[in-house]
Amino acid sequence: MDEYSRFVDWDKMDVSAQSQDTKELTCTDLHELKQLARQGYWAKNHSLRAKVYHKLISDIPCRTVTPDANVYRDIVVKIIGKRNISSLPLPEFVDNSLIPTYCLNAEGVGAVRKIILCIANQFPDISFCPALPSVIALLLHYSKDEAECFEQVCRILACNDPSKRLIDQTFLAFESSCMTFGDLVNKYCQAAHKLMVAVSEDVLQVYSDWQRWLFGELPMAYIARVFDVFLVEGYKVLYRVALALLKFFRKVRAGQPMESDSIQQDIRAFVRDIAKSVSPERLLEKAFAIRLFSRKEIQLLQMANEKALQQKGITVKQKR
Repeated sequence: MDEYSRFVDWDKMDVSAQSQDTKELTCTDLHELKQLARQGYWAKNHSLRAKVYHKLISDIPCRTVTPDANVYRDIVVKIIGKRNISSLPLPEFVDNSLIPTYCLNAEGVGAVRKIILCIANQFPDISFCPALPSVIALLLHYSKDEAECFEQVCRILACNDPSKRLIDQTFLAFESSCMTFGDLVNKYCQAAHKLMVAVSEDVLQVYSDWQRWLFGELPMAYIARVFDVFLVEGYKVLYRVALALLKFFRKVRAGQPMESDSIQQDIRAFVRDIAKSVSPERLLEKAFAIRLFSRKEIQLLQMANEKALQQKGITVKQKR
């Protein structure tokens, strides 16, 4: 297909949606980029999306010493060597997350593990980052080789713009974002919140899954569309989409009995099979139709929740 297809299993990709005319992305205006991302402008062409991701990630302001593709080529042999990649344990900070295979081929699936291990080597300060496997797996579809994918993920992790929150890398950040999500559900999705309170023993436990719905359960065509907008608009997009998922779950499941004995499992199953009921366009439309909440509101909630957790002394994940 093109230079960005080394890790892609094209039988799994929805090629029907691909248009062959590769358009170049020339606009740099943020407002216009937002519109294009939300409309799925580069979803129609694989290599265009790869180029756009490359450009958007290259523009992320980063720490001065951020590992790049050359670092990967230097360390991958030392870290992996001749060992069988599937037998090497993954770092604790991915918290036994699902490693989604999306539309990767066998080489791609192995490459995700290699990149995770090399990132663990270069980022000793990451203590909790369950979204990482999904982000790597997604970006591999749009990378020429492992080293390029590694460099892009490192840039996302090393972002040093205080106004740009990208991926949670500590348990404190992750846990406070779960509490913030709960606050937003309570305020903007009251019907869904009532349902969660009625059917679950621990509603925060349900909301602590919100990143897993996005980075783990959502099918490839959906998470890629979310990621398009995330790279342009940042973290608040993730909250919007997770709220929309919860609204659709409540609507589709209204009045139906639970499918399993756990609402958590039911929501995960709903998100995995979302294509049966909601298109990527409708999901994003719903997400952006939620009025009122701003980045400022999210930052304030997040800071308050982090402070509350620190006062309780909860900063690292407790061993079960």
